[in-house]
Amino acid sequence: VILLSAHSTVFIVTKSSIIGSPLVVSLIGALLRDFPNRWEYYLRQLQNKQFKRIRKSSSYDYEALDEAMSISVDMLPENFKVYYRDLSVLQKDVKVPSKVFCILWDMEIEEVEDILQKFVNKSLLFCDQNEKSFCYYLHALQLDFLMEKNRSELQDLHKKVVHQFKKYYKCYIPISSKEDCMYWYNFLAYHMAGANMHDELCALMFSLDWIKIKTELVGPAHLIHEYVEYSKILDQKDANARENFQEFLSLNGHLLGHLPFLDIVQLGLCQPENSEVYRQAKLRAQQELSKGSLYVEWINKTSVKNMYRLVVHPHTDAVYHACFSQDHQRIATCGADKTLQVFKTGSGEKLLEVKAHDDEVICCAFSMDDRFLATCSMDKKVKVWNSRTGELVCEFEEHTEQVNFCHFSNHLLATCSNDTYIKLWDLNNKYCRNTLFGHEGSVTHCRFSPDDKYLASCSADGTLKLWNVQSANELKTINIGNFFKNGDGYHDEVEVLVKCCSWSSNSTAIVVAAKNKLFLVDVETKELLAEALLSHHNTIQYCDFCPNSKIVAVALSHCSVEIWNIESISKIAECLGHISWIHSVNFSLDGSFFVTSSDDQTIRIWETNKVCKSSVFVLNREIDVSFLDNEVSILAIGSLKHLQLINGSTGHAIYLTEEQKSSICCCCLSEDLQFAAYGDENGIVLKVSDRSVLKSRIGHRKAVQHCQFTFDGKTLISSSDDSTIQVWNWQSENYIILKGHKEPVKNFHLLNQSRLLSWSFDGTVKVWNILTGELEKDLTCHEGAVLSCAVSPDATIFSTTSADKTAKIWSFRNPSALHTLSGHEDCVRCCTFSPKNELLATGDDHGEIRVWSISTGKLLHLYFSATTNEGESAYGGWVTGLHFSPDGKMLVSSGGYIKWWNVDTHQSLQTFYTNGTNLKSLYVSPDFKTCVTLDNLGILYVLRIME
Repeated sequence: VILLSAHSTVFIVTKSSIIGSPLVVSLIGALLRDFPNRWEYYLRQLQNKQFKRIRKSSSYDYEALDEAMSISVDMLPENFKVYYRDLSVLQKDVKVPSKVFCILWDMEIEEVEDILQKFVNKSLLFCDQNEKSFCYYLHALQLDFLMEKNRSELQDLHKKVVHQFKKYYKCYIPISSKEDCMYWYNFLAYHMAGANMHDELCALMFSLDWIKIKTELVGPAHLIHEYVEYSKILDQKDANARENFQEFLSLNGHLLGHLPFLDIVQLGLCQPENSEVYRQAKLRAQQELSKGSLYVEWINKTSVKNMYRLVVHPHTDAVYHACFSQDHQRIATCGADKTLQVFKTGSGEKLLEVKAHDDEVICCAFSMDDRFLATCSMDKKVKVWNSRTGELVCEFEEHTEQVNFCHFSNHLLATCSNDTYIKLWDLNNKYCRNTLFGHEGSVTHCRFSPDDKYLASCSADGTLKLWNVQSANELKTINIGNFFKNGDGYHDEVEVLVKCCSWSSNSTAIVVAAKNKLFLVDVETKELLAEALLSHHNTIQYCDFCPNSKIVAVALSHCSVEIWNIESISKIAECLGHISWIHSVNFSLDGSFFVTSSDDQTIRIWETNKVCKSSVFVLNREIDVSFLDNEVSILAIGSLKHLQLINGSTGHAIYLTEEQKSSICCCCLSEDLQFAAYGDENGIVLKVSDRSVLKSRIGHRKAVQHCQFTFDGKTLISSSDDSTIQVWNWQSENYIILKGHKEPVKNFHLLNQSRLLSWSFDGTVKVWNILTGELEKDLTCHEGAVLSCAVSPDATIFSTTSADKTAKIWSFRNPSALHTLSGHEDCVRCCTFSPKNELLATGDDHGEIRVWSISTGKLLHLYFSATTNEGESAYGGWVTGLHFSPDGKMLVSSGGYIKWWNVDTHQSLQTFYTNGTNLKSLYVSPDFKTCVTLDNLGILYVLRIME
C-alpha cells in the first residue's frame, strides 16, 4: 500500500503495519495529510498497539483509531457482535476454514458463510476462496483490537472453542480428510492452554494417537515447539511424561515426519521401559495383539544410550553443512538440493527456506551479529542473505570455479575456491577487498582466527597457509605432506589433500585434518605439537575445535563423529547415529552443543557433556548367536579388538580377550557354549568359562572370514580370502586344508559331521568330505560370484544366489540345475527354503524379495518392488537375510531394517527400524520368536515377538 501526503511524500506501508485494513489506511492517510512528518510516529504506535495515541485528524470523523474500530463493530446487530467477539481467540493471519465456524457456532455452512460475509463487507474480516471452500482471517490490527477489547473474556472464549470441538468430535482425533482438521491439529492445544484447561491439554499432548496423526500432517517440529511452549503447564501434571514425549519426538521425528506408514506403537516400544511413551505403546500393543497384529520388543535396549538431542530431516538430498547462529538459537543448513534453510535449535521448527543457488550449496555461515547468512556453491557464486527474511543482500561472482567454503570475521567475509584463490569481501561496500594468491591447488577450507588477525587456508596442494588479514600478506606456509613422511606407508608420489582446519580459542594453535590424521600445529613456530591417527579405513571430512577446550570433534566418512582430546591424543567418545557420510561438524559458540550434517539428509544436534561421558566401545559387524535353552548368547567383536560374550536379555558383557594386535575378522561359539573361537590371520580357540586360550594355529595366508565348530565342538572349520578352507581338530591338532576354489571363499555350510558345502566368488559350489579332504562335487553354478547358498530342510536340494542376478535350485544327486530363477534386477544376495520344501525366498540388492515354487520354479510373490523418488529401494537397501517361520506362514527379512511378512497375503505385518542401517546378518531362533542383528553403527538388537 502506498500513501501520498499533500506534499507528495510517499509512504510504503508494510504488511506488518496496516496493509489490507481500509479503515486504518483511511485514518493514517488523513493524519499524514495534516502532519506529513509523523509517519514514523504513527507506525511505532501501531506496532505497539497504542491505538488511542493515533488521534483525530481535522478531516476524519473519529477521535482515535480504537474509537473508529469500535464504532465499526458497535454498528453490527447484537447477535453479530457476539459472533465477532468469538473471533478474538484466533491467531494473526491464520486462515480459518468455514467448517471451524460451523463447529464453533453449531450451524450449517450456509448460515456461517452468510454471517461471515457481513463482516467481510464491512472490512472487519477477510476472505480467501480456494477451489473447495472459503477461509477467513483477521488483520493483525483488528485482532489486536479485539483481544484488547475482550481481554477479560478471552479464557471463556477459548473454552467455548474447545467445548464445541469436543461436542462435535467426541474425541481428540479429527479425520485428516476433513477440511478443518489442519486447524485443529495446529491450534487445539493453543485453545486449551488459553482456556486454562490443563487436564485436557495434558491428555492431548500425552496421546500417542494425537502425535502420530499430527506428525504425519505437519511434521514433528510444531509438536516439539508446543512441548516447550506449554512445558510449565504440562510439568505440573507430569514433568517426566512431558520430557518422555519431547525426547521421543526429538529423536524420532525424522522418521515420523517422512514415513507415512510407520507404526508409532512399534516405535514407542523402543523407548525406555520407564517412559510414558513406552507404557502407552505397550498397552496399545497388547490390545492390538488380540486383533492379529504383530509387535516386537527390543529386549536389550537398556544397553543402548542415545547421545543426540534432536534429529531434523530438512533437505531432500545430502546436507553438506550445518552451523549455529552466534546465540545458538538457530541452525542454518545447506546441501545438494540447492537450498538454504534455517531452523530453531530447540525444536527443529523451520524458520526459513531459500532456493539459494543454481547448483549444490556447499557451505553456509552466519555473520558475527547473526544478521546475515552467506552461502557458496558449485555454481561459482557467493551470496549473502538476510538471515531473518531470506532477502538477497548481495551476490559475488568473481570466483571462476566452485566455491568450497565461507566464513565471517567481524568485518569481512572470506571465501575459497577450486580456482586456487581466497577472497576477502567487504559487505558494507559490497566489493572484493583482497584476493589472496599462493596456493597451487584447490583451496578446500578457510577460517579466520578468533581474534580476527589471521586467516588460515587449506589446499589440495598439501599445504596450510596463514595470512595477515589487514595486509592480506602471506605469513607462513606449512607443508602438511611433510608430516606424513615419517609415517608408515608414505609414498612421495601420493598427494596430500588438506581437508580442513580449526583454530584454538586463543589463536595460538591450529588443528589440521588430512586423509585420516589430525595435526596440532603451533602458529608461531610451525612446530607439530601433536598428531593423531584416527582410522586406517576412513577419511576425515571435517573437524572443529570446541571453544575454550582441548576437545576436537572429527567427522568421518564411515558415519561417525569422534571426540578427541588433542593434547593427550586420546579418543573420548564416538558419536553414532548418522547412516551415511558426515560432511560437517560445528560447535556452538559456548561449546555446549555441536551439530552434524550428513549424506543421509539429516542434521543431528548433540550435547557435548553428554557425549563426552559416553563409552567409546561399539561392536563390529561379525557376530555369532546361540539360542541354547531359549537363552540368547551373542559372541561379538568390539571396536577395541576385544572379543566379548553378551547376554541377549540384559546386554551384560563378559570380555573373553584382551585387546588384540590385529583386527578380529570373525568369531563363533560351540553349540554347548563351552568354547569360542575367533579368526584374524590365525585361528584361536578359547575356553569360555575361564577365558583361557586353549589352542592357536596359523592356518591361512590371508584373513579368516568365517569360522564354525562342528556339532561335537571338537573341530573348527575356517574359510579365508586365500581361497582355502581349513578343517582343524583343535584337540588333536590334526588338520586338513581343502584347496580347489580359485577366489576367496564366501562361506560354507556344514551338512553333517563329514560333509561340507562351500561357495566362492569364483562362481562355483563344492561339496567336501571333511574327514578325508576329498572333493566330492564341483559345480560351476554362476557366471558371477556365488553370494549365498541354502540347504532344504530334508537336505535333498540346495539353492544358490549370485551377483549375475539369478538364483538356482539344485539337487545333490544331479549336476544340472533344476530351475534357474530369473527376474531380479540386481545381485541376489540371500535365500531360504520354507519348512515343507514348497517355497524358496530370495532377496536382492534392489530391495526386492521374491518367493518361488520349488517344484515349478515359477514366481509366486513379489514383495516391495516399488522404489522411492530418490531412486533408492523402498525396502531400504540390500536384502541381507531371510527366514521362514516353522509353520511357513511368516517370513522375516533384514536389510535397511527388519520386516515381518504374511506369506499367504504377502502383506507386511510389522517393520522394526534400527538406529543404523545395512544389517549384515539376521539370526532367528528355532521357534521364530527371537531374532538378533547388528547395524552399521555397531548397535545390537535382540528382538522378541510379543505374545
